Amino acid sequence: MLRLLSLRLMLAASIVPCVLSAAAAQTVEVQAAEVQMAAKVQAVVPSETIALISPTALKEQWYTWLTDDRHEDPRGVFTMQQDGTLRISGDGFGGLITRKEYADYYLVMEYRWGTATWRNRADRARDGGLLLHCQGPDGNFGGTKDNPGPWMTSVECQIIEGGVGDILVLQGKDADSQTIEAAATCEISRDRDGEAVWTAGGDKQRFTRGRINWSGRDPDWKDVLGFRGAKDVDSPGQEWTTLECFVKGDTLTYRVNGVIVNRASEVVPTQGKILLQTEGAEMFVRKLDLRPLPAEIP
Repeated sequence: MLRLLSLRLMLAASIVPCVLSAAAAQTVEVQAAEVQMAAKVQAVVPSETIALISPTALKEQWYTWLTDDRHEDPRGVFTMQQDGTLRISGDGFGGLITRKEYADYYLVMEYRWGTATWRNRADRARDGGLLLHCQGPDGNFGGTKDNPGPWMTSVECQIIEGGVGDILVLQGKDADSQTIEAAATCEISRDRDGEAVWTAGGDKQRFTRGRINWSGRDPDWKDVLGFRGAKDVDSPGQEWTTLECFVKGDTLTYRVNGVIVNRASEVVPTQGKILLQTEGAEMFVRKLDLRPLPAEIP
């Protein structure tokens, strides 16, 4: 009888640690899931107009990222003018990055080019852009872990002479050097050089990198200062252009001076920070608003 009791006690002692180990493992899994859920930032969805350009917004809404000076701006690349306009000098590569993440918004931007150009883009097409749904560490695209680049994982609304409204998909790396997913599906045709051009009703294709040209992009586009294509709809020279981005769920619609120029669906990510680029060309921005989405997307 004593021997049987001893065997039962030994068996129970061997079972209890297994049960505890399984319970502990389950607890760790639950905690990991909770951490992952907490790590996803709650995106701001505008219920009223959020003005991202104002005398106080530069510090309240944005922070600076430049490849050479990181979070400092000793050259004054980004400065507010007395008339309330933001001047981007272009002397550097990087951008202003919003402090918050956003989703489901109607973005309205009014900008014009300046005359100054810089560095290796001094004689190239004036270039800038808006990176939407930015994710990951600052500078995680276009560089290395030890030498970060100017951009972030995102889907871009391109602003460049001859290419305003192009879509670019940028996949960068996280802090562990793992790829951060970014993608967009567009209806396209191919031009004579095989480049993807947004074409309503065209073949659907998923892109995880590269560029989808806006519908009227000149096939003879050249990266030269002052380029202007025959069908360009952005304003010429130093005139003001209105750029609109309709960001709804996993869709994007770009409109330039009242003309729809590009669309995407099945977009990844669907939320994130916004990065306003500096890329070697002087630019002035007098409006950059995030508004509630209209009842219908154009």
